Amino acid sequence: MSKLAINGGPKLRTEGFVGWPPRDEGYLKALAEVIDSGVWGVSGGKNKQVCEQFAQFQDAEFAVACANGTKALELCLLATGVNYGHEVIVPPYTFIATASSVVSVGAVPVFADIDRETFCLDPEAVEAEITPRTKAISAVHVGGMPCDMKALKAVADKHDLALIEDAAQAHGAQYDGTKVGAIGDAGGFSFQSSKNITAGEGGVMVTNSQELWEKAWSYHNIGRVPEGGWYDHRVFGTNLRMTEFQAALILRGLETVGQQMDRRDENAFHLRNRLDEVDGVGYQAFPEGATRSAWHLFIFTYDAERNGGVTRDKFVQAVAAEGVPVGNGYNPLYREGMFQNAWDRSKPPFAPSVYDGDVDYAQTHCPNCEFLCDEGSFWMGQSPLLGTTKDMDDVADAIIKVKENLDELK
Repeated sequence: MSKLAINGGPKLRTEGFVGWPPRDEGYLKALAEVIDSGVWGVSGGKNKQVCEQFAQFQDAEFAVACANGTKALELCLLATGVNYGHEVIVPPYTFIATASSVVSVGAVPVFADIDRETFCLDPEAVEAEITPRTKAISAVHVGGMPCDMKALKAVADKHDLALIEDAAQAHGAQYDGTKVGAIGDAGGFSFQSSKNITAGEGGVMVTNSQELWEKAWSYHNIGRVPEGGWYDHRVFGTNLRMTEFQAALILRGLETVGQQMDRRDENAFHLRNRLDEVDGVGYQAFPEGATRSAWHLFIFTYDAERNGGVTRDKFVQAVAAEGVPVGNGYNPLYREGMFQNAWDRSKPPFAPSVYDGDVDYAQTHCPNCEFLCDEGSFWMGQSPLLGTTKDMDDVADAIIKVKENLDELK
């Protein structure tokens, strides 16, 4: 008789894990306040509160609330002067918005490899990709784990590049005791449905530079300027504003995020301790200087050789069948059709009159990223980390159960 659920055996866990978004009466109260106010747009005041409170939460001086996390990254790029013909170095292990936001402002993404243990940008790989066209580095705090910001900042300063933090998954994460986002020149956060603070959608750009803040504020608010009037449009801009409904949900999320972060910390470290017992399954390492992860993802490492040659895909399927919500994770971004076959090189950003580089994504290879995406890792989302210690024991026990019955997977 099979012992593994994937082969018809009994599941280790039959009840579900903590879901997301949370069932919280505070969200209903926050939305009701907006409805009752009769002011649903930015003039209601909650947008301003989000900017003030989120900037303070992330140890930043300024913030611009906007429609979503992708637009927050675009604001970072535009404010730091990224434009047509420029290159921006990005990691390939990330969500598509890290790269598509670069394309949206007319620049060209250049992929640099990640560190195999931390899953974050490798500063040496970044430096190897710098050309005269490079304008910025986009450092992704993947899964909520802060990058090695000291090393990346040294590279950026050496080559006079903007350093942008893609902190979409990193609410509350800390590097050297400081919250991420404004350690570089500017950072973008997301409040999409899965994020640790959520409004369904929404984004915030943070920075310590008043000049960058003013540029981003004007662009997101149809070219208005902070000291100007409603019909005073002094520069080019568009409408990327956040609604008061989104702002209300974010403000409620800021009230609860501290307690939730403590719970994720407790459970993540408990799970890491349990995995120390397991040969061939590990976890994402903290980069040098990283002091707190946001744990938007719990990323596992996987060694097929130490698991009897069982592929990562088969192992993950078996663990998931035991009732644990794990999945394979990202693919290298340069393998996506957007980069492999959808470019018209007669138009920007590749038009010869604008860009004279030679980026060929079909020939792009980042070995560490490819290994981790293809066979060396899998992950679990943040909401199970809001559960109990027993929940984490069930995750570990499911992995151990599959390991003890690897013969069933061959």
